[in-house]
This record gives sequence, C-alpha cells and structure tokens, in this order.
Amino acid sequence: MKRTVLAAALLAPLAATAALPAYAPVTDARLNKPEAQNWLMYRANYAGWGYSPLKQVSDKNVDKLQLAWAFSTGMTEGHQAPPIVNNGYMFVATPNNQVICLEAKSGREIWRYKKTIPDELQQLHPTNRGVALYGDRVYIATTDAFLVALDAKTGKEVWKTAVADWKSGYYMTLAPLAAKGKIMIGSSGGEYGIRGFVAAFDADSGKEAWRTYTIAGPGEPGGDSWPGDTYKRGGGSVWITGTYDPDTNLAFWGVGNAGPWMADTRSGDNLYANSVLALDVDTGKLKGYHQYHHNDSWDWDEVSAPLLIDLEHKGRKVKSLVHAGRNGYLWMLERTDSKVNYVDAWPYVTQNVFTKLDPKTGRPTYDPARIPATGKTVNFCPSLWGGKDWPPEAYNPHTGLLYIPAQNNLCSELTGEPVKYNKGELYLGVSIENVLTNVRMTPESKVHIGEVQAWDLKTGKKVWTHTYPEMNWGPLMTTAGNLVFGGGTNDRKFRAFNASTGKLLWEFPTNSGVTGVPSSFEVDGEQYIAVQSGWGVDAERMQGAFNAVLDKKTTVPQGGVIWVFKLPRK
Repeated sequence: MKRTVLAAALLAPLAATAALPAYAPVTDARLNKPEAQNWLMYRANYAGWGYSPLKQVSDKNVDKLQLAWAFSTGMTEGHQAPPIVNNGYMFVATPNNQVICLEAKSGREIWRYKKTIPDELQQLHPTNRGVALYGDRVYIATTDAFLVALDAKTGKEVWKTAVADWKSGYYMTLAPLAAKGKIMIGSSGGEYGIRGFVAAFDADSGKEAWRTYTIAGPGEPGGDSWPGDTYKRGGGSVWITGTYDPDTNLAFWGVGNAGPWMADTRSGDNLYANSVLALDVDTGKLKGYHQYHHNDSWDWDEVSAPLLIDLEHKGRKVKSLVHAGRNGYLWMLERTDSKVNYVDAWPYVTQNVFTKLDPKTGRPTYDPARIPATGKTVNFCPSLWGGKDWPPEAYNPHTGLLYIPAQNNLCSELTGEPVKYNKGELYLGVSIENVLTNVRMTPESKVHIGEVQAWDLKTGKKVWTHTYPEMNWGPLMTTAGNLVFGGGTNDRKFRAFNASTGKLLWEFPTNSGVTGVPSSFEVDGEQYIAVQSGWGVDAERMQGAFNAVLDKKTTVPQGGVIWVFKLPRK
C-alpha cells in the first residue's frame, strides 16, 4: 500500500505534464491578433493597451474573486514582470535573471532557468520586466547585458548573445519585443554614462541585425544637439518594452534622460533623450521622433512606450501615440509611416516647470527658476519620480478611457554637483543622498499623493480619480469585464475598480507590495487574474525618501510571490 501511495506521488507531476496540450509556437500572426484566452506579450498586444478581452470576471462578480493558487519565486527585490501565458503554459521572469515555467491552471512548476551573473556586477535596478515568446522559444534580457533564448518546453539554453559590456555600466531590465523574426531590446545604464541604444537580433541564431543609438552622434541627424564628445556619455536608457504598428512596420520606443543630470554640462536639445523614437523593424532606421522636453535636468526619463490608439480627439480622427509623461503632461501624438506629429498635451498632475507649449510642435518653455544646475539648488514639481514613473498605463476600447497610475502633489529638490566620468561608475551630477531623500511635500500631498486616474481621450477630460495617502507604483490592467486592476501601495494590496466609475470593488492583501504588471488568461473555460507581488527597487527607495523626510519608519516586506485568482466554481 505504501509503495502504491509513493508511486502515485512520484507520477503525479508526470500526469499533470501530460494533461497540458502540446506547446503552441507563437507566430507573427498570433502576435498580430492575440487570442483572448492568452497573454502573449508584455502588455497583451502590440499596441500596449494592457487590455484583456475576457469578461467572465466582471464588475458584477469581482467581489467574489478568490485565490486559485500562489507560488513563491524564491527571490527578493522588485518583481515587476507580467505572467505571460500561452495555452496553459505560464512564463514568469523575476529578479536575478530567473525564468519560471508553470502550469497556468495549477501553479505547478515545469522548469526553472537562472542565468549566473558576475559577482562584481552591481545591480542598480535588480529586477526583470518580463520575457518575449516567439516560435517555440522564450527570450530574456539580463542584467549583465545578454540576450538569452530558451527552449519553451524544457527551459534549456538555445543561445545567448552578449549585447553590450556590463563593465561599462550597460545592463537590461526590459521584456524583449518580438516581431518579424527579430527580437528587439533596449539598453539601460544612463546613470553610468553609457550611450543608449535599441538593437534587434535574429530570433533563430541570435545574430545582431541592427543597432540604433538613442543618443545622436556627429554626422547623424540631431548630432549637433550635443556639444563636443558629450554624446559618448549621453545616457538615453531604454527601460521599457516598445510598442509596434504592423501596418507601418514601425516600433515605438521611449528614451530616458540625458547624462549627467545637470543640463548646464551639455548645452543643446540633447536628441534623442526624453523622446519617443519610431524605428523601422527591418532596418532600425529612425523614421520619426518627438522629444517631450529638451535639455532635461529633472531626471524625467520618458521611457514608457506610447500606446497606439486610433480615436477621434476634439473632432479629428487620429492614429495616436498616447503617453503619460514623467514630466507630468499627458501627450497625444500622431503616428504616420514617416514621422511623428504633435497633436495635444495637458498636465495630469501638478506641474510648475513648463510655462507653455508651442501649439504646433509641443515644445515646452521652461520657468528659469525651476531648472536645476551645477552649484544651484532648485525645487520643482512633479518630483524626479515623475507624474508617472515606469509602471504602464492601460486603455479600454469599450469605455474609451485611459487609466494612469499617477503620483500627484509631490515635488523634489535637487542640488547640482560637478561630476567626472569614470568607466563603470555613477555619472549623475547630484549626490546619492540628494537622490534618496528628494521628495518634498506640498499642502496637497498631506491629503494624498498616489492616484489612479481615468481620462476620456476624445475630450481630454478626466472622468474619475481614486486616491491613496502615499505612493502608487502599480502597473494597471483593464478588461472587457469593465474592470481595472492594480496594486502599487505600501499596504501590500491588489485591487479591482469599476472601469467606468472608479468605484473600488475588491482588494486582496498580498505578502509584499505589488509592483508587478497584471495579466489575465483563460484555461478550461475559467478566467484567471494573475500578478506578481514583490516590493523593491524604486518603490522601496521612494518609501525610504518618505521615511527620511517625514521621520517615519514604514517598512514593506520583500519576497516574490505569483498570485493567481479566479471566481469560485458554480
């Protein structure tokens, strides 16, 4: 009898594996039109909506949502990646370059991969924002600047390619973007004085197809916007996965701030820092751009890729690019096959740096008293964390609303310092202490700071706002069930809102703060809601700044857990 029980226990995982269907290769056709039951890429579709067409879980029954399963990742620090799901197979990336493949219905582990990184590598941002699926492979970008292809069925390494030199400060945290036989990634490390880029690699071989620098050099368009050889250390990190328009074959990438931070060290517009770039996927050629603000001194890196939304705005039909800027403005641009046009922009949080925008180009004019510089101390709003940092917005085609995880009523104070470049060392122009204690409260911030906002893009009007006492670092997901999901607060809760009204409908206390990107999928006719909980990186640093300024001791526990929810069986 004991032998029978033991045999059954040993065979149980094999039986569960057999129950899964054969792995379905992820094709261009599937990525162009993702099935509702799957979540095949970072934001579910190429347009970056963060939207699920599933509606079994709705505003009528979400209050009954319950835990289906949970899985500890074994890692600390910031868990920010979405659970990616392909026909019952779930792939989750975690800090420390780990990928876990799970049975999406049960949470049973199928395989686990972890890339070893050099002991001497300092992980300034110890996180990973997700994987890409293409063919029968899984792709991950690592903190030691490698792109790795794994067999989706076994987790075995198929190839790995060194993308850049980590000893110079290059690293990667974003989920790759897969399209037309290419795997595209962007480089981080602007705070170390690197020159940022977007690059594409052949999905089969790992061979580099093209590389486009985000910082223009001599002889290139925009190269004259950098004095001397400052472009070589110009920053321009690409932290977040791009969006893609199959009709024009253009991918859109958000670019970070210039380096070092103080603008008086690099006079000029500093193209293409703080911009959106439109790159041809076949060649990497720059087809268009828009710079949200020039000659940045505020660390307002505009790395979130714009959402592609076809809509009518103030009576005009627009193939738009929508971006909630770290600079505190909500931008509406127009995408074409050859350039990016400015349409409209307006502040969505308190902003005191821009005095006006050019009505034709959107170029801002600055208040000189709000521009930090070397040897000068300046206060400005929004804070250097921005009106919205990296956590993505979401768009619901049924409500027509854009949802933004915002930080409002918050300012910063920076003091510029002389800085000298040394390979592999921080190249900021401000002290680390200044960065880590930079939040400045306003009378309004004593009432609230974190927000979830809903905007009608047709009219440019805000429809509703949900507020939090302190911060909101919660990426958002919206669904056809008239719901918006997100976490991001230091009380560790994951929440669901009515997408039309903003009414809080459901909340669940997790083990840690939720800074993960939510996703939704369906298996055997049941809809699931999934998210990673795991506090760390910038959310923890911002909490430390609040603690220092307000003499508080708020602590958010770390530890990564994948939480998956569903409705109870009838």
